[in-house]
Amino acid sequence: MPGGGAGLRLVLSGAAHWGRAAMSSQSRWLTAEERNQVLLDLKASGWSELGERDAIYKEFNFKNFNQAFGFMTRVALQAEKMNHHPEWFNVYSKVQITLISHDCGGLTKRDVKLAQFIDKAAASV
Repeated sequence: MPGGGAGLRLVLSGAAHWGRAAMSSQSRWLTAEERNQVLLDLKASGWSELGERDAIYKEFNFKNFNQAFGFMTRVALQAEKMNHHPEWFNVYSKVQITLISHDCGGLTKRDVKLAQFIDKAAASV
């Protein structure tokens, strides 16, 4: 499997790196009440829950590759500031994003905060 092992190593080393520094109020699991409210809001803006993982997913379509890449650059800069990086896939004008807090094994406030930023960034393209 070309690249499969390398990707796994990155995720595992990332989880070890996040350890102590990321365990803040932003990286804890959401309470049932918080989760229900934020999922309603996120679903209203086009995000969906992934059935096989405790994660959220959204697909964005832009006019061309330049717009898609510009959007991804804005998200990448914010993700780096937050030390919270999306799983994403890009082909030409389409960007698919999955958000999950790997260090917690599920959805956290960091995912919600990044999803909200992503929606604003997409709207401004």
